[in-house]
Amino acid sequence: MSQEHSYTIEEVAQLLKVSKLTIYDLVKKGDLPIFRVGRQMRVDRNDLQLYIQKSKTGVTPAASASTTPSTKNKKIIISGQDLALDLLGKYIEKKQSNKVLRSHEGSFNGVMALYNGECDIASLHLYDGDTGEYNTPYLKKIFVSHSYILLNLISRRAGFYVQKGNPLQIQSIEDFKAKSLKLMNREKGSGARTFLDEQLRIHHISPSTIEGYNEEEMSHIDVASAVANGNADVGIGIEKISKLVEIDFIPLITERYDIVLLKTPENQLLVESVKKILNSPNFQSEVVALGDYDVTQMGKIIYETL
Repeated sequence: MSQEHSYTIEEVAQLLKVSKLTIYDLVKKGDLPIFRVGRQMRVDRNDLQLYIQKSKTGVTPAASASTTPSTKNKKIIISGQDLALDLLGKYIEKKQSNKVLRSHEGSFNGVMALYNGECDIASLHLYDGDTGEYNTPYLKKIFVSHSYILLNLISRRAGFYVQKGNPLQIQSIEDFKAKSLKLMNREKGSGARTFLDEQLRIHHISPSTIEGYNEEEMSHIDVASAVANGNADVGIGIEKISKLVEIDFIPLITERYDIVLLKTPENQLLVESVKKILNSPNFQSEVVALGDYDVTQMGKIIYETL
């Protein structure tokens, strides 16, 4: 299918002269089919024309009541990159009969997508250097007018990716001061990038002094591959990925990887289902089997508004 015969969400919104939020709502309800090109949602031209035609035809009030999709038929969008989220999506589909879509955004972009109504569950691991806390300090500033619940999904170790054998003997953030290191960075808004930037700030290290700081990859696996291929001396990421690539891992922190959902009447069933899934021994066992995950706090309410 050619992209010339399809539209982005933004283009559909412009064509129909409505907001992007309205289009995302149509997608979640199953009224407007989508397909993906990488991380981008697209709408086939024929599907858009069919939707417009159906809207033109109209239905009687009685027919409308009987054909409106129920909450169970709505599509649920989960934002984030971790494998545990794919597993969560499968459990939601089984428990609620919802179709789950995945959006592989970084932490900050995922949270903003939730804020704008463009996803239903956002994952995040945003480190705050002033408090040493994950996630809560950011959400309290972003969701000042929203009611939400923050639940722990997993804990995992984050740190440096270095070449096999760690030939440059990299051990800490301070090595950016003492050694000439080439970095492969993550994209702005990702949890890994936020952690690195906060550590550089705390240790009074200017990003402008680091070679490669402005070179970005969009995932842990891409950063790890850059280190493995010799295109960088060091990168930041999670332990699990280092074991998939021929590199070594230097742990720096155990990070809390959480998910956040808005508390709305429409979301009540989803919130309760997710809480039950996270506290299910079967789900926790399957996550543990993925390797390098700590589920001790899984399902714990980290923060909840009234």
